[in-house]
Amino acid sequence: MRIVVALGGNALLRRDQPPTAENQLANICSAASQLARVADKHDLVLTHGNGPQVGLLALQADAYIKVDAYPLDVLGAQTDGMIGYLLEQELANRLPATREVATLITRVEVDPKDPAFKHPSKPIGPVYEKVESEQIAIAKGWSMAPDGSAFRRVVASPKPVRVLGIQAIRWLLERGAVVIAAGGGGIPVARNMGFNDLQGVEAVIDKDLCSSLLARELQADLLVIATDVSAVFLDWGKPTQNALEKVTPQNLSQYDFAAGSMGPKVEAAQAFVLATGKRAVIGSLEQIEGMLEGSAGTQVYSANAGNAD
Repeated sequence: MRIVVALGGNALLRRDQPPTAENQLANICSAASQLARVADKHDLVLTHGNGPQVGLLALQADAYIKVDAYPLDVLGAQTDGMIGYLLEQELANRLPATREVATLITRVEVDPKDPAFKHPSKPIGPVYEKVESEQIAIAKGWSMAPDGSAFRRVVASPKPVRVLGIQAIRWLLERGAVVIAAGGGGIPVARNMGFNDLQGVEAVIDKDLCSSLLARELQADLLVIATDVSAVFLDWGKPTQNALEKVTPQNLSQYDFAAGSMGPKVEAAQAFVLATGKRAVIGSLEQIEGMLEGSAGTQVYSANAGNAD
């Protein structure tokens, strides 16, 4: 099978861990051991999150005042290179020497007219007191929003339109390589109004939505969205919580999921299944074999497949 696995941030950094290089390497080693077993039997493309890493770079840039902070698309590229390197090295250490592993810095086109640009919602970087945030907003033209008792910069999260460099990914897969691509949802680029050239934009693309688009463009057989919970739950955190096991995209449409966590994962799985008629699964990377076999995680099937409850 050709499989796209979208690694959640927990594959790189646990929720309660500081973002040290040692912590990230230890988590990636664990993820690589599980993913190597998949790569041993299937064509594999990996995507990954980069939110904590971009946030850390933004904090470091904020502390160095001699140079203006680098734009968000550049920070995204920096973190993709770092995370891709770690994943590539640890996977290569666990696969036969004849199996190539390649990391690509992937640009993803967005629509400059996407409504998300008028309603920035993705928090990024350090927190500020109210007065300081107002001064920064004026000086830099940033949008700021409350974050608890403080304020943070917020940027747009537009929908991915097209994964650039898709032919290179296909070329590598056809030659047996494991490919790491579209990290952090890809580097967001848009066409310059009135021209045909592309330029980076200050935005963050949702990693799961981009992974779904990538899986469709690669004609993948399965989309795996790996997170830090074992399945999609209803009434999460309540005594009545229960896991969804086998569902259709239509079943999932009956429920509301948190926009900042499970919502995009569910939307990504729905989009892939509706467009392809194939299967998507949301669950824990620790249960990867069961997820592939259909016995673990939330299995999302086409209504025509006859496999969903």
